[in-house]
Amino acid sequence: MNPWAVDGGHFSDYYSSNLLNNGTSMPIHPRDYKNAAYSHLAQMGKALGNPVRVEILDLLSQAPRTVEVLAGEIGQSVANTSQHLQKLRNAHLVQRERKGLHIAYTIADRDVAGLIAQLHAVGAHHMADLERLTRQTFAERDNLEAVDSSTLAERIEQDNAFLLDVRPAREYAEGHLPGAVSIPFPELEARIQELPKDRLIIAYCRGPICVLAADAAQKLRDLGFNAQRTESSVMNAPKLQGRTP
Repeated sequence: MNPWAVDGGHFSDYYSSNLLNNGTSMPIHPRDYKNAAYSHLAQMGKALGNPVRVEILDLLSQAPRTVEVLAGEIGQSVANTSQHLQKLRNAHLVQRERKGLHIAYTIADRDVAGLIAQLHAVGAHHMADLERLTRQTFAERDNLEAVDSSTLAERIEQDNAFLLDVRPAREYAEGHLPGAVSIPFPELEARIQELPKDRLIIAYCRGPICVLAADAAQKLRDLGFNAQRTESSVMNAPKLQGRTP
């Protein structure tokens, strides 16, 4: 009899339920261990294999949200959003927390935000279609090329640019780049007097796929300001963060 065999079953399920929970000291064959370990990792990969769930993680990396708020932001029904959140919870990527009378969802840990930021970076580096889509959306729209992170860091250190955070206020409160001033995009025109005419304004939002910074930079240019956008954010520029969200 093969001591490593599990009758017709999946070893990761057997390993989790029969070995770990029962505390047995049965030796584990290296191949079976690898099969089980990669199965657990693949569970996370499967949870990420849906664009709606990737966007949910992108948003939750900025700030906690209720299912109702999330549903409105991603254009899904509350029921569908709940199902996506459950899959992400099962993969240990998000968790729930009570805030007063409401249940809010948040990423399980900051390393989940790092995972999503790395997914953005790998996609931009290796997927020509994504790079082309980004160029068509931003760089070819009135020359809205992004300020890179090293240039942004230099300008912040030299204090020769006005850094504008155009995300919702709750996201700014969770964490922001040092020296950034919060003016959510919908409030931009109403608060235009708060912005300097004699300095470069660099707008940022949630990262490379967020369009708020580009929309803000375009609007400011139309109003006579010297404005640019950056893809840097609290997710992909940790060395620039004012405080960790």
